[in-house]
Amino acid sequence: MLSTKGPLAILACTLSTSPAVAQDAFPQLLFTNVNVFDGVNEALITNANVLVEGNLIKLVSAEPLDEEGVTVIDGGGRTMIPGLIDAHWHVLFNSIPQAELFQSDFAHMVIMGTKSAEATLLRGFTTVRDVGGNPFSIKKAIDAGVYPGPRIYPSGTMISQTGGHADFNPYTSVPTDDPDALSYLERNGIAMRADGVDQVTLRVRENLRMGASQIKIATGGGVSSLYDPLDVSEYTPEEIAAAVTVAENWGTYVATHTFTDRATQIAIEAGIKSVEHGFLLSEETLQMMADKGVWLSIQPLLNDEDAFTFADPVSTEKWIRVTDGTDTAYETANRLDVKVAFGTDILFDPAVAAKQGKFLSKLGRWYTPFETLKIATSENAELLALSGARNPYQEGPLGVIAEGAYADLILVDGNPLEDLDLVADPETNFDLIMKDGVVFKNTLSE
Repeated sequence: MLSTKGPLAILACTLSTSPAVAQDAFPQLLFTNVNVFDGVNEALITNANVLVEGNLIKLVSAEPLDEEGVTVIDGGGRTMIPGLIDAHWHVLFNSIPQAELFQSDFAHMVIMGTKSAEATLLRGFTTVRDVGGNPFSIKKAIDAGVYPGPRIYPSGTMISQTGGHADFNPYTSVPTDDPDALSYLERNGIAMRADGVDQVTLRVRENLRMGASQIKIATGGGVSSLYDPLDVSEYTPEEIAAAVTVAENWGTYVATHTFTDRATQIAIEAGIKSVEHGFLLSEETLQMMADKGVWLSIQPLLNDEDAFTFADPVSTEKWIRVTDGTDTAYETANRLDVKVAFGTDILFDPAVAAKQGKFLSKLGRWYTPFETLKIATSENAELLALSGARNPYQEGPLGVIAEGAYADLILVDGNPLEDLDLVADPETNFDLIMKDGVVFKNTLSE
């Protein structure tokens, strides 16, 4: 499957089939005999050639290319798709049980998060938007090539009011003698309470100082959180507007965790750009989002065989209420042409995290395979680009196979535009995974 022309022949030997080790980045790498889904158009570019130079795509052509001194990979008629994007991911939290989270030191969380980042990449998710936590050190290690993992768009710690979605403090911790005192989780950027305009302003600025590409706040109740029923509205308009103003001053935007109408509408009026979840939104609110260009970052969560499990019966009841709204939310958003992003929001369970690709395939319940793959590539990339000046990856576009784009590529054994279930089993069906021009998995020679 792999050959070379010219002096790079010796480098071919470094394309090990071991998925756990990043392979060398080649000066030039030519894929031949591939059928390209470019992330935008439904029609494949058949029998195509894709030339990668460094970490970018140099050329996509349906005509043969005769490049001297390049390494050649024969795709054998496989389908090439852009690297997948998960727009709602938690690098630290996806594979550590919730009870363990409350009893672990931060170093342990980082170790677990680093290992899970490698697994995320090997499922074909070359980019994630982390919407709550402290993945900054993991991101730095990945970007420096120290350890394999996806590109990370970090929000930093999720910010909420006392009694809100990011309040992980013990039930008996109020009243406090010092309202500015921080818990261990707060000191390490796992979650953060902030009350009043001044505290919200400070915490948002701290996240941006750490390198956040966007900000995540909570303006409504949550499923896994301890104190807030789903129907509550969190934060005043002034507090939300303070977060938005600080983010916009830094050239980026605010995403908000919310499920219900009032909490969402207040946040939209204050200027947020992305609603995380939104399962219980009415047609009125979704129309408001469509009119203002606000994204619905919703997840294909159902009360099915992959349902999240909770030790707390209250959270279980809230999960059922939320997932009862999943179908209606997707169907109404599609009818109203709301901008919809794909994410998974998998929390606290390594077995469920391993099904990240299966969750993508569940979009087939509401979309065609083409629509699904477009959402998880070029359309998710459009959402990430809202980070503007704070975008950590600005050399080229993401989510597309086009000249000048980042070389984030997957070779699929089959055509996922005909059989979406192929993405549910990346270990079997993804024969090659490249991120940033570097091959991290290659089983073509097996």
